[in-house]
Amino acid sequence: MSLARLRSAWERSDRLFGLLADEAWLEQPIALRQPLLFYLGHLPAFAWNHLGRGLLGEASFDPAFDTLFERGIDPVGVDDYAPRAEWPERAAVLAYRDSVRSTLAGGLSGAAPGPEGESVTAMVVEHELMHHETLLYMLQELDHALKRRPADWPSLPPAAVAAAPPARAIEVPAGQVWLGVRPGAIPFGWDNEFPRTQVDVPAFAADERPVTNAEYLDFVSDGGYGNARLWREADWEWRRRRRLEWPHSWRAPAGASASGASIRVRTLFEDVPFECAAGWPAAVSWAEAAAYARWRDARLLSEAEWHRAAEGGCREGGNVAFRHGSPLPVGSLPDGASRHGVLELVGNGWEWTATPFAPFPGFVPLARYPGYSTDFFDDAHFVLLGGSWATDEALLRPSFRNWFQPHYPYVFSKFRCARSLSSLQG
Repeated sequence: MSLARLRSAWERSDRLFGLLADEAWLEQPIALRQPLLFYLGHLPAFAWNHLGRGLLGEASFDPAFDTLFERGIDPVGVDDYAPRAEWPERAAVLAYRDSVRSTLAGGLSGAAPGPEGESVTAMVVEHELMHHETLLYMLQELDHALKRRPADWPSLPPAAVAAAPPARAIEVPAGQVWLGVRPGAIPFGWDNEFPRTQVDVPAFAADERPVTNAEYLDFVSDGGYGNARLWREADWEWRRRRRLEWPHSWRAPAGASASGASIRVRTLFEDVPFECAAGWPAAVSWAEAAAYARWRDARLLSEAEWHRAAEGGCREGGNVAFRHGSPLPVGSLPDGASRHGVLELVGNGWEWTATPFAPFPGFVPLARYPGYSTDFFDDAHFVLLGGSWATDEALLRPSFRNWFQPHYPYVFSKFRCARSLSSLQG
């Protein structure tokens, strides 16, 4: 089973890298990330360093590549950075990848790997699955001329016939929720998912659905990007420095005003007229989502509130796992409503929360990858929950936590407004 899951992840990796034109490999479409070629080497290097050398005890056949492609993370506090000037030839990286896969397949094809082997293999598989989505963040930013759209890739959904009705505020009563999971309760989990932690949640109200692009355009048109009172000081400085007037995924000619007629919205293979994406969830950075919420005299959900709002909801059948190949208009799949009546908490976009990424009490770093979470316990990243259209189903378990820095605009994200129950009644 472990080898089968690994092979399946490799097949999807190859399919995604196959979207690239030959001249695209040294492109750096997100300035905070390495060139695309790095990730071609990073996925096998991670598998090799943890499975080949770490678990199976195999001798390294290319120590330089093991180190070069070992790890690459988005830096905090900068808008871009310069990667190394020279990279190996793609053919050499492909040969390294194929050698890693061949050796691992041989090493894992014999006897059952045992609990530790299953755990390490699951870690490697989930690491690859997560990179499938973050690779798509980069591919969406890449010049469309440098990508090849597969014939079987889903077509974009039709534009919504009518605007979504105003979101109702759903009252969620006070109660307790469990965050995380008990050690041993699931076959594999990342260290930040443990241990299980009980939290008291006061009563609150949450919008029944996420904010749409059309609603976010109202914020832009009302001068939200020019009102410093709506932004934290650091977020305002970032907005000013980057000269942002609307979300990063919205494209308009220089000098154009923020109107639906002038804006096109970026998707993986094309930029579409705003009307086609008006009903999609607004995919913005945490800083922009928080500013919008303040404009609405509201705030973002906390991590605990998200879990309370999601109680009793169905995690099956949502817009996840590449089923639709893009976002869908908000409310397209209403069957997953929680028992409180809150819609679309899972799928269609990772949902920003107001909670800084931090350990649960009793946290223990992952022995084979101690920096996975601890490097980001810095009050500079925020928790996202629920998954996007490009999130694999294996990562949709309730305890799984994602996180990004507040000025990162590339996530396939969404958000909704929340308020304390007393402010709503007042």
